[in-house]
Amino acid sequence: MTRPFALLLLVLCLPLSACFLFESKQTRALRASPDYRAGYGDGCGTAASVSANPRADTQRRDDEAFSGNQAYRLGWQEGYGVCRPMPNASPMGGTSLPR
Repeated sequence: MTRPFALLLLVLCLPLSACFLFESKQTRALRASPDYRAGYGDGCGTAASVSANPRADTQRRDDEAFSGNQAYRLGWQEGYGVCRPMPNASPMGGTSLPR
């Protein structure tokens, strides 16, 4: 039973992992850019500064660079995605569900 499951898992994960292992030269060049690093820092800073007040403006983003600079935009999106807090996560590893 475990051998077919492992084979199925391998078959499903292999195409997805190829996307990460074999990224294009253009994507690698964007990630090496200082603009990417600036965008990543701003995106991560935005995600980390989520406030309890929904009206608080905690977004850190250079809107001009976000709309016109592909490296900055990619960095901001990836930084925000990586640093975004996960909802309903408990410190014990499970999720907090109401009873």
